Amino acid sequence: MKKKNLAVIVIAIWLMIISIFMLLAYRIDLEIFFVLWLIGLLVIVELMDTRFSLPPYLRYLKYVIAAGILLFGGIVTGKVLEILYR
Repeated sequence: MKKKNLAVIVIAIWLMIISIFMLLAYRIDLEIFFVLWLIGLLVIVELMDTRFSLPPYLRYLKYVIAAGILLFGGIVTGKVLEILYR
């Protein structure tokens, strides 16, 4: 099995685990879901990263990670402002 296919399977399982725990806790929060998705994606990319060559799919995935980190920064900024102006 290729690393790319294995990564898709692992991230899908990770997202299902997150969803199940959110449903069991009766707390569905998209911000928490996004942050946990980003953490899982970062771990998977770090584990499948090669040392000497960079496959094209991994290069594009790093763009998705960069966008996710920017969105994460926006979420953190919003939460900090929410706490400050309470």
